[in-house]
Amino acid sequence: MGVFSLPPLVTHAQANACVRDFEAHVRASDSLWTLEASALQRFDSSALAVLLACRRLAAQRGQTLRVVGLSPRLQSLARLYGVHELLGV
Repeated sequence: MGVFSLPPLVTHAQANACVRDFEAHVRASDSLWTLEASALQRFDSSALAVLLACRRLAAQRGQTLRVVGLSPRLQSLARLYGVHELLGV
């Protein structure tokens, strides 16, 4: 099982690099992926875009992505934007 951990900061400035890092990791495995978000402390709505992009990249490769460690604040933001079900919140 592959695990990818989000950094402590994900805003618009870091979003593209974060998705590229995930894509590089997901290419290296054909198994279930876990995206660990517990280190994520500072973020804006771009963090949701990163999570959705990672989910899409995994799905394109026929892989399953499980998101764990979402803070209550990020879960609330996901609900506000209506993407909580896509992220398993």
